[in-house]
Amino acid sequence: MAVGILGTGSYLPARVVSNVDLLELVPDADPEWVSRKTLIEQRRFAAPHEAASDLAANAARAAMERAGVTAAEIDYIIVSTSTGDSPQPPTSNLVQHVIGATRAACFDVNAVCAGFVFALNVANGLVATNPGALVLVIASDIYSRILDFGDRRTAVLFGDGAGAAVVGAVPEGYGIIDMELASRGEASDLIYVKGGGSRLPASPETVADGDHYFRMNGRGVRDFVATAVPPALDSLLRRADLKAEDVDHFVPHQANGIMLQELVEAAGFQNAHTHLTLPWYGNVGSASLPVTLDDAARNGSLRDGELVLLAGFGGGMSLGACLLRWGC
Repeated sequence: MAVGILGTGSYLPARVVSNVDLLELVPDADPEWVSRKTLIEQRRFAAPHEAASDLAANAARAAMERAGVTAAEIDYIIVSTSTGDSPQPPTSNLVQHVIGATRAACFDVNAVCAGFVFALNVANGLVATNPGALVLVIASDIYSRILDFGDRRTAVLFGDGAGAAVVGAVPEGYGIIDMELASRGEASDLIYVKGGGSRLPASPETVADGDHYFRMNGRGVRDFVATAVPPALDSLLRRADLKAEDVDHFVPHQANGIMLQELVEAAGFQNAHTHLTLPWYGNVGSASLPVTLDDAARNGSLRDGELVLLAGFGGGMSLGACLLRWGC
């Protein structure tokens, strides 16, 4: 049975933080430097009353409306997040309650910025083994709550938001063709939040040391993307008996604009339409990929029957790619 995306949705908080606005939080983040090094011009920050589940619920409603389904019809809810409302309960359960999807089974996935593709893989299996099932896949992150604004190289990159997709059966010839998932635990020290877990529980000392903040080795991440992602994408395409030039649309995780330019060149996607929302929203964690996919779907860029390649990569280190044939 063919499985695909029936509808997409997204939600970005109302507060716009431009590179100039960011100077209030990161005094040494020269706006021209941020724009030149990242291609980011602004990002969105969640309001004080908004948590990951709130953003996720809004994106979910938009996706369900576009798919023409109601919350009562949803069988499963998967939320990808590394900045959930709290360590427990699962953020997905909170979303279920808010949107009224009372019959849905719920769970969270944490593969950091690759999480949406990992969750999409699980959804694919759920629908394949449960014909007629509808899965609501949501990615939601609020990075503004865990950023160290004294660390210019990471604080300028991230924003908040959520993206969602309703996954279900689609006509033959459409939908998911194949997927590629990979994890590189030996590189887990490239992206991390040190404190707040079972190894280093939250305490006055961890807070004083800044262990609750997001940390990233930018150069190491860039090297990982350059060496690990192109071969994974090539492997996925070869299994489908396709080449890079066959891809119509490339929708990558919105990590850093310069790094994405390098990735497109290395992977051979110069002829594909590479979709970017990074200039307006920054890096929205695992939400950046579905937010960008929804933007492409809503602006009419994706045409019936075209090949779309999704690529997520991030902490863990993790990477995930999904090749699908779009259906309108």
